Amino acid sequence: MPGKKIVISGIGCALADFIYLNISFQSAEFRKYLSRADGDGGLSPGKLVFLEELEKYAGKPYADILKEITNGSHPASINLGGPGLVPLIHVSQLLDRKEFSVKFYGFTGNDKISKFVTELLEKTPLDISNYIPGSKDTTPFTDVFSDPSFDNFNGERTFVNNIGAAWDYTPASLPEIFFKSHIVCFGGTALVPKIHDDLTNLLKKAKHHHCVTVVNTVYDFRNEKAHPGEKWPLGNTTESSEFIDILLMDKEEALKISGSSSIETAAHYFQSLNISAFVITNGAENITVYSNGNLFRKMAVSSFPVSSKVKENADLKGDTTGCGDNFAGGLIASIAEQLKRRTAGKLDFIEALSWAIASGGFACLFVGGTFFENEAGEKRKNVEEFKQDYLRQLKKGSN
Repeated sequence: MPGKKIVISGIGCALADFIYLNISFQSAEFRKYLSRADGDGGLSPGKLVFLEELEKYAGKPYADILKEITNGSHPASINLGGPGLVPLIHVSQLLDRKEFSVKFYGFTGNDKISKFVTELLEKTPLDISNYIPGSKDTTPFTDVFSDPSFDNFNGERTFVNNIGAAWDYTPASLPEIFFKSHIVCFGGTALVPKIHDDLTNLLKKAKHHHCVTVVNTVYDFRNEKAHPGEKWPLGNTTESSEFIDILLMDKEEALKISGSSSIETAAHYFQSLNISAFVITNGAENITVYSNGNLFRKMAVSSFPVSSKVKENADLKGDTTGCGDNFAGGLIASIAEQLKRRTAGKLDFIEALSWAIASGGFACLFVGGTFFENEAGEKRKNVEEFKQDYLRQLKKGSN
């Protein structure tokens, strides 16, 4: 699409992240609220639970639970979060505003958090003219408990979420201009329930308008609670799949959506659905990828390492919050750049993955999912160093 301004638009989970660092998941205070069965409302490392469900599980107000877990401490940082919002912030920071337009659609609340979120968003290049107050006062938020020592010091987080105003965002809330974009992104729609439940029709409509479609998932507590042990739906999953150009999941999400017990069987399941391409991340372990040749050049189910440069910089202060979201943003940004310069042929999957892996890796080196630039291009410069290093890592590994 040389000469055209590329438009990237997204809908999905957007919220304020209240990040609490150095919360030991082995402490008596935390273990007291651990889940005993999937979907029961208890806490579980790496997973998300709704605030109201945790209150029911514990039999006490969340304010009391929070005080116990954190020992009364304040959050280390308050940041922008959500797998709908954070990837697009990252995309807007990586791409040239003269050639790309990046927009987010959704509802915020009418409270102090809303004002805070808006003020932070105004410090980024993201177009938020379609991110507007809904009818509910409460802005969606998540308390993020981070334990850097968990999983042999690879780190992990636990999430307590309040959906708030996102309950009211429906397919009818999306204006038609959304579907006139070159790329549309559905990020963490499990936390925007009415969008999530109609995902098949929204994807179908996007493909009718020739959009490239990106779906990145989030822990679906609502469906896990409603149907424990059953597959999580993506709209009508088997029908949705033919309208998805790239599906991004972490291991837990991939296993739950596929109903599988291993990444290998999950990969075969998604391959059988004829999804154009998918990526399964697994924390600090290898990434599983596949392309059937529709959007990217064809690639059999393959495994790629994470960035070794991140481990070399492990002494820098940061956390794993937002690593997956920035990973998604890096991949989306690369798709956009490749579409911009493409005259024919399929996209380069390895090029897109290198930007994704570099982006996710760099996000481990600062607290929270959103990096605030002092000047335009600052984040791209940092991520590009990781990207070039990662390409050298791949080349060295193939020798």
